Amino acid sequence: MMQELNLPSYSFKLKQDKDKTYVFDAIRKKYVLLTPEEWVRQHIIQFVIQEKKYPASLVAVEIGLKYNQLQKRADVLVYNTSGKPLLLIECKAPEVKITQEVFHQIALYNMTYKVAYLLVTNGLEHYCCVMDYTNNTYQFLQDIPEYK
Repeated sequence: MMQELNLPSYSFKLKQDKDKTYVFDAIRKKYVLLTPEEWVRQHIIQFVIQEKKYPASLVAVEIGLKYNQLQKRADVLVYNTSGKPLLLIECKAPEVKITQEVFHQIALYNMTYKVAYLLVTNGLEHYCCVMDYTNNTYQFLQDIPEYK
């Protein structure tokens, strides 16, 4: 069984195949291997949709991006209704500490997207900040903002 997270509980469709467990990703519309990081990703996706009212149709998962000729993947990217990236989410497994390195990773990805909000979570700790591109700064928020 997967670790309990510091997020509400959601019911997920799981299936077994040989000795592996898969979880149905409602955004990608397919079963994906259930890893600790995927467990966090599925919870945070449901959290932003159900609790923060972000439309599921504006949520994208594992979006490819190029950085310095390297192919990278953003865990979760939420768009606004005009199709502009709004919220970039980086998920880590619960045992992975949220360090400066993790923030560095999401900051690199954000050079591509220039979102208003960045969110880093390992399912236990969540850090959300709002970006200020005019002054090249960011400010940590107490909570993940609701969709407007």
